[in-house]
Amino acid sequence: MLYLSTRGHADRKRFCEILLEGLAPDGGLYLPEQYPQLDAAALTRLRQVWSSQGYASLAFEILSLYIDDIPAADLKALCDKTYTRAVFGTDEIVPLKPLQAAGASAPELYLEALSNGPTLAFKDMAMQLLGNLFEYELARRGEELNILGATSGDTGSAAEYAMRGKKGVRVFMTSPNGRMSPFQQAQMFSLLDANIHNIAIDGVFDDCQDIVKAVSNDLDFKRRYKIGTVNSINWARLLAQVVYYFAGYFQATQTNEQKVSFTVPSGNFGNVCAGHVARMMGLPIDRLVVATNENDVLDEFFRTGVYRVRGTADTHETSSPSMDISKASNFERFVFDLIGRDGARTKQLFGEGLARTGHFDLSGDACFAQAATRYGFASGKSTHANRLDTIRQVFAQYGAMIDTHTADGVKVAREHLKVGVPMLVLETALPIKFAATLVEALGREPNRPAQFEGIEALPKRVQVMPADVSVVKAYIVTHCD
Repeated sequence: MLYLSTRGHADRKRFCEILLEGLAPDGGLYLPEQYPQLDAAALTRLRQVWSSQGYASLAFEILSLYIDDIPAADLKALCDKTYTRAVFGTDEIVPLKPLQAAGASAPELYLEALSNGPTLAFKDMAMQLLGNLFEYELARRGEELNILGATSGDTGSAAEYAMRGKKGVRVFMTSPNGRMSPFQQAQMFSLLDANIHNIAIDGVFDDCQDIVKAVSNDLDFKRRYKIGTVNSINWARLLAQVVYYFAGYFQATQTNEQKVSFTVPSGNFGNVCAGHVARMMGLPIDRLVVATNENDVLDEFFRTGVYRVRGTADTHETSSPSMDISKASNFERFVFDLIGRDGARTKQLFGEGLARTGHFDLSGDACFAQAATRYGFASGKSTHANRLDTIRQVFAQYGAMIDTHTADGVKVAREHLKVGVPMLVLETALPIKFAATLVEALGREPNRPAQFEGIEALPKRVQVMPADVSVVKAYIVTHCD
């Protein structure tokens, strides 16, 4: 399996090369030259693997389709090491939770529980594997890696918990100063491991993401200081997320003739892009529903064909802060497929075009209609008031407490229900991470896992910096010596 850049760079690379690289040399994102195709027999075999051997074996089967430069026995061992009951709390790893009222003949929809990992957020599903892959490949090469990341809330803690203590790895994680929940900040900033460095940027998440991309595009600096990424611009992380679409599908259906839909709370488009990959492989997905908050750049595109990024001043600070994003990095991967894998045009749209005008318009292109018809995308938007209402309704009707981002997903999912097609909402995080809004909605604190009691009072270590690439680079240089 070889990988290409969305922006047309001529080189083709293998998995372990792009695992440590992040962005392609031309600023594009890596995708496989083609998506492996699964026929009915292959889907049946994967269903049997899931039912008889579990999540780790399913992950190995799917990852093996994309990774041919890690020996099969080693890849299987990495999957078995990652996806365990000890790490994720259940044998199913991603159990489905039906939202079904008393007396109802069927669930209204399902929540796919992705937040049972160490940091209580779906990012653990991929990040735990990524940490093990990094450690394995670096040991094989005898090298070190300096990870530079950006987080709007959950990526940072998931990456740091996955990488803490890993040999040959340092983490430099940027986050928007003061814009994460107190619990999210405490999870990250209370980690005092020597290989973990937290950097709070005076700005919004998009400023953090721009810094990561700028450093990644400085090829000399990137190579000299061995810079890698854990954000979902890293293909390995997105690939790991593909697995739980298959696991959710197999739990919700009895046969491979039945379709399901997924609703995905979306900011950076990585989570739902993994669903796009699964659908392109042949998983019977009817709709991929993108749920946004007030920062609705993605909903605007799927409604109008216009992709319009917002500046810092126009990026809203909301009660679902992990989605307070106005530049969806992974969206480039989908648009690349949408416009026929035209690397030159993708480069023009996401490079020169966005830099010059801040937007592009595909509404007049014949391909835009295919976003819905061929690729199955739909979308919707949720506000703070919607969030509170949905949290209250789900608790009253089903006795289930959901976090603010999952509430955005449930609200939008209800607008896209179809008779005979199960709807799965991807759970984003556990409610304790956004306790203030849960108290506002329900008048009570959500349950807190015992290991996180008193986390907000722990000593914290974080460096506050301006949104300046040179300052961040200087900090990295100082702490790589």
